[in-house]
Amino acid sequence: MAKRIASKPRSYGPDLTRRAATLVAEEKVLLFIYQLSYSILNRRIEPELLAMLDALGTGCIAFSRLAKGMLTSKYLGGIPADARASRGGSLAQNALSDQILAAIRTLNDIAGQRGQTLAQMAIAWVLRDTRMTSALIGACTVEQLDDTLDAASPPIRKQNSRRAT
Repeated sequence: MAKRIASKPRSYGPDLTRRAATLVAEEKVLLFIYQLSYSILNRRIEPELLAMLDALGTGCIAFSRLAKGMLTSKYLGGIPADARASRGGSLAQNALSDQILAAIRTLNDIAGQRGQTLAQMAIAWVLRDTRMTSALIGACTVEQLDDTLDAASPPIRKQNSRRAT
């Protein structure tokens, strides 16, 4: 019986990713798409990893594009009692520092000026880069799905993306 190993997705740096692409290419397997954590608050893949994936012709799909819910309206007023940050879940309470909350509120103001929700702008921001193939959505409700689908319009332009960074 085959052994099953469960693991969380990880983002590896450009060197290890290039090595993996070389190894699978030797076996005549194409590294088709790479899944990684990416959001307006988590940009560590810029510029090296995205550039390397582009050079390899490998697609890139983002997960956690809403930064574990931080890029929604949920935390604008602080940490709600029913939030995963208050329960010690996957979002640590210390991830919502005063500095991060201030940045989230500023981003929310920019989204409002654009006629979008914070979540819509955050998703549009991830997809603004042509090297980003797609973004995973984790909608739990029809309302969240509708909000996510509305992220497709209007597109973020370079002058707006500079302001949101």
